[in-house]
Amino acid sequence: MKEQEIYCKQNRLEFFPIMMYAITMGLGGLTIVYQKAHIWLTFPSIIGTILSYVTMVTFIIISAIYMGKYFKYKQAVILEFNHPIRINFFAAISISLLMQAIIFKEIYLPLSAFFWYVGVVLHFALTMHTISFWINKNQKLDHSNPAWFIPIVGNLLIPVGGIGFASSGILNYFFSIGIFFWIILFALVLNRIIFHHQLATKFIPTLFIFIAPPSVAFLAYMKLYETLDILALMLFNLGLFFTFLVAFMYKSFINIKFFISWWAFVFPIAAITISSMLMFHHTHDFGLLALSYVLIFILTMIVLIVSYNTILNITRRDICVEE
Repeated sequence: MKEQEIYCKQNRLEFFPIMMYAITMGLGGLTIVYQKAHIWLTFPSIIGTILSYVTMVTFIIISAIYMGKYFKYKQAVILEFNHPIRINFFAAISISLLMQAIIFKEIYLPLSAFFWYVGVVLHFALTMHTISFWINKNQKLDHSNPAWFIPIVGNLLIPVGGIGFASSGILNYFFSIGIFFWIILFALVLNRIIFHHQLATKFIPTLFIFIAPPSVAFLAYMKLYETLDILALMLFNLGLFFTFLVAFMYKSFINIKFFISWWAFVFPIAAITISSMLMFHHTHDFGLLALSYVLIFILTMIVLIVSYNTILNITRRDICVEE
């Protein structure tokens, strides 16, 4: 019996998915929301402070487990790295680092700089590898899904935390790459969803990722240029449109069985929430203030629900199993 338990634990480590980093992306988004809510909406600072350390500890734990998987089951990691869908989730590692940089920028600048530089180098390498992978290996249309945006969103996130760490030329480089590939991938993914097979059930939550690129692009643009011009308004309104769209499609999400991909709900909602607060900060529009409060509430409820289901499925051993 003991040998069987040890074998089971080893197997769970072997099947520990790279998608677990979506958790740190989600928690990072929630943390930044409450940090900005303290600045712009006078929320208590303690919430963002507590969440910042929860996010960092969660990132360390997930990284330690995944490193353990690499050393014990290296071939399983290689298979994930060469999987046409899972390869995109490796960028969640570098995005998590970039989010840590944003979180700790006002807390401890040297730590923020460390996270940012490591995150940028890693994300640059992952972006190049992922796009090379798409080009060098024929992709099936069924493999395209909103998770393809993850490596792209990271390029848009780099300027958000990069002011003061790099020149405007470097930050604009990553912003340009993010905008260019977002437009291309959006057309490809939308074509697949409308004219071909529907997404597999466990990838339905990734539809929320449509919200992220324009929302993060808006934040990056405001950081780079500090002007609320027509392009900034377009980016914000596109993020808002996709938020309303997934809300309108709520029936597609309410009966989905739990998968780790549920965490895909969190980061995009966090991005549009921060964008809404920033818009309110610049315009003082009461409607944007109300929207910000509603989105903060929705985001918090989603994180609580997804966290509960994650813990519940871990205790039931329904996560980290062979698919």
